Amino acid sequence: MPIVNMNVNGNPVTGEVEGRTLLVQFLRENLGLTGTHIGCDTSQCGSCVVHVDGKSVKSCTLLAVMADGSEVTTIEGLANGAELHPMQQAFMDNHGLQCGFCTPGMVMSALDIVNRNGNELDENTVRKELAGNICRCTGYHNIVKSVTAGAKAMGD
Repeated sequence: MPIVNMNVNGNPVTGEVEGRTLLVQFLRENLGLTGTHIGCDTSQCGSCVVHVDGKSVKSCTLLAVMADGSEVTTIEGLANGAELHPMQQAFMDNHGLQCGFCTPGMVMSALDIVNRNGNELDENTVRKELAGNICRCTGYHNIVKSVTAGAKAMGD
């Protein structure tokens, strides 16, 4: 079986995986990082979004062996101890979550949106950019509000 080496949330990890093991499975099952969720198995919901080498990816579409040698950041890697990342704090402050299942993927996607578009985001941009993330609990109003607030806080 192949062996993968990568840095996950700043820590070097190594694991033996089957060639068909998805990155989301490796993160959850091998590393115990269960903040990355499996929501649809079809790459449509965005619950599995992580950053690989600084870019947002749906980890249910990437084999673990394809991430060999990469820097991977999951939702668990954002907070600084007990201090939440500004985007995480914005989701909390603006009620951008309900059941919380989609939230990790939403936060990770939101960070990618900010990285690509800057800190001054308008509602239309956020809605368009979050099209690949599905929330079954909300009408997205508070999610969009959270992303714009988080983006602004990241710029301060």
